[in-house]
Amino acid sequence: IPGLTFDHSMDLSYAKEFNVDYYNDGYALLTIDQEGQFLVVPEGKKAPEGLDPDIAVLQQPINNIYLVATSAMELEGIATEYNIPVERPRCVMYFHFQEIEAKDAMEQKKMIYAGKYSAPDYELILNEGCDLAIESTMIHHNPEVQEKLEQFGIPVMVERSSYESHPLGRTEWMKLYAVLLGKEDVAEKVFKEQTDKLDKVLTADKTDKTVAFFYINSVGAVNIRKSGDYVSEMISLAGGNYVPEDTGVNDNALSTMNMQMEEFYAKAKDADYIIYNSTIDGELKTIDELLSKSKLLADFKAVKNGNVWCTGKNLFQETTGLGTMIEDIHTMLTTDDDSLDELTYMHKLK
Repeated sequence: IPGLTFDHSMDLSYAKEFNVDYYNDGYALLTIDQEGQFLVVPEGKKAPEGLDPDIAVLQQPINNIYLVATSAMELEGIATEYNIPVERPRCVMYFHFQEIEAKDAMEQKKMIYAGKYSAPDYELILNEGCDLAIESTMIHHNPEVQEKLEQFGIPVMVERSSYESHPLGRTEWMKLYAVLLGKEDVAEKVFKEQTDKLDKVLTADKTDKTVAFFYINSVGAVNIRKSGDYVSEMISLAGGNYVPEDTGVNDNALSTMNMQMEEFYAKAKDADYIIYNSTIDGELKTIDELLSKSKLLADFKAVKNGNVWCTGKNLFQETTGLGTMIEDIHTMLTTDDDSLDELTYMHKLK
């Protein structure tokens, strides 16, 4: 970069979809795979002359963010003093280690609803002085929205944390957001807590127990994660084996697929454990509630043995806790305590 001296690059353990290069005087260049580059300019400094016009400038302090990538809300860990216009209510974890429901934050005027990704409230976003818009790749379905925001002088960052194949690659995106907000030291601490949990699990012997992770949709089909998806990878890291195994990895970009219950029955009825994904149709409390979705499940080994667990409804927004989720699955696979029925992100069906 003309006028700047390169110092070092951020050390990344798992993330593959971004990198950060640090320059003298506190400048940082963020590069997001397939989505562009952003130069973070420290408060009181200016962007260097001759900067490549394709590099967007993010001038610190960044006080107001139009945040439409819901998977990034909890990941970002933005301190409570920041105003975050957001698309829809979700649970947010702040760098100050306190949780707050987004709807409560909106009532307290700490967050402001500014419209969905395809129809933002441009007037509100401009009046609030938003310094940055963070979008998911869904914005590519409405490129005119990105163009309009950029015309108004609001840089648009399209985040790709959901494209990380390793679970903690997703978690590591907190380091990128920490650069924006000057919170690198806290992000390093939070990330290390998760990697320490993973390291502890990885030292244990593999159990070779099989785990099915699914939900049943409104038409009675079974929605499963594909082999190689980060959920199946979490099960593997926890010491288990994901089933069904032969679910096409590269046939399209989707991480999930549907199959008829009869096919799922043939491939997964002998699974040692079931984890029911409650993020779509709500949490279950009892095995009877599960069986009401399909009587065929009564013949599953895991159901007969009472090894049926259910995720919390916000699992896919708990990006900073994926090390803890792996730890949960490992505990499920290895515990001898029949009374254990509650983990951080899962509970056992009664």
